Amino acid sequence: MARQQYRNRIEILQGTLDLLVLETLRWGAQHGYGISQVIRARSGEVFQVETGSLYPALHRMEKQGWIESEWGQTEQNQRAKFYQLTAEGRKQLVRDRSKWETLVAAMAGVMSPETGA
Repeated sequence: MARQQYRNRIEILQGTLDLLVLETLRWGAQHGYGISQVIRARSGEVFQVETGSLYPALHRMEKQGWIESEWGQTEQNQRAKFYQLTAEGRKQLVRDRSKWETLVAAMAGVMSPETGA
């Protein structure tokens, strides 16, 4: 079963990780491991964001002003950095979602053209 899940994994398109992280943080502050677990669970185990991809993305998004962080305690009483959306991050999420919806519609048009066209 694990081998089947590995074969079904899909590489996340560049730029899509930002959208996934911003969408995850839309529901409230979360630490890095929590973000990766939410993405994994909500994608049906298809997206498994590795720390080598996630943390550089979080740092980049923080520098861009889309998210901010502060230290806190996890449910297991461990110290962790918690990330949350900023006002600019919410605006970026709206822009990214719009681009994503356009991409999905365009892909659907190519993948499932009307019969007889």
